[in-house]
Amino acid sequence: MGGSTTKGFNLLVVGVVVVVTTMVGTCSANFYDDFDLTWGENRAKIFNGGQLLSLSLDKVSGSGFRSKKEYMFGRIDMQLKLVSGNSAGTVTAYYLSSEGATHDEIDFEFLGNVSGEPYILHTNVFSQGKGNREQQFYLWFDPTTNFHTYSIIWNPHHITFLVDNIPIRVFKNAESDGVPFPKNQPMRIYSSLWNADDWATRGGLVKTDWSKAPFTAYYRNFKVTGFSATSAFSDVATSEIQNSGKDSVLDAYGRRRLRWVQKYFMVYNYCNDLKRFPEGIPAECSHGRF
Repeated sequence: MGGSTTKGFNLLVVGVVVVVTTMVGTCSANFYDDFDLTWGENRAKIFNGGQLLSLSLDKVSGSGFRSKKEYMFGRIDMQLKLVSGNSAGTVTAYYLSSEGATHDEIDFEFLGNVSGEPYILHTNVFSQGKGNREQQFYLWFDPTTNFHTYSIIWNPHHITFLVDNIPIRVFKNAESDGVPFPKNQPMRIYSSLWNADDWATRGGLVKTDWSKAPFTAYYRNFKVTGFSATSAFSDVATSEIQNSGKDSVLDAYGRRRLRWVQKYFMVYNYCNDLKRFPEGIPAECSHGRF
């Protein structure tokens, strides 16, 4: 994209989260301080003084981490460099989630592929334990050669998924149509690298090539902007965040970028899967709130 395009999008992002950043500010992370390595033993590592984290997968185990804090609304950014080469069968998951049978969850999942074939970016939204709201995309770049930024903006009115500050999906609150929306449960940040060759690549037809193991993904530049449920922000600040973005999600330029991604890079949208929903598409689909 040219210089004018980049400048235009910077204005879009500021417009989306201006209240959050003004009222609460931004916190850049040190992985030692902000995350726990939760499984995989030495396959999960933090290095470079806490500025870089890696997850690895071999035939014995994958690995994962989670945030020490819970978060309630705001913006989450993380830069990832995905497994390179033949990543078929592997899944790198990066998501927000609460706990329990009626948990809420906001998902990025990166489905690996054979060398030379594109990753699939899988997105989903769970509310009160119910998901099945998948949209999938190809990326317009190779996500294994450099770090790229994957972001979630979450408030009580909408959830926006962004890749390198380009919106790819907006899921709007459709409670007026009887659709639960994740707005009452604080969530932690999780990530994991694991073997899913029973379904991840071509529906499980392509299996993980363990001769290429270990498979490794890298993380850096985690940043959170907004309200943390474990911090004592004022009620005034919380109210401002909850009401920000209620009437508008993206400006005209952002809507054009969203349409561009969904026209040229979307490969699956649950709202268009009539065979899956023979009794009618989900309620949020009929009003464009997916």
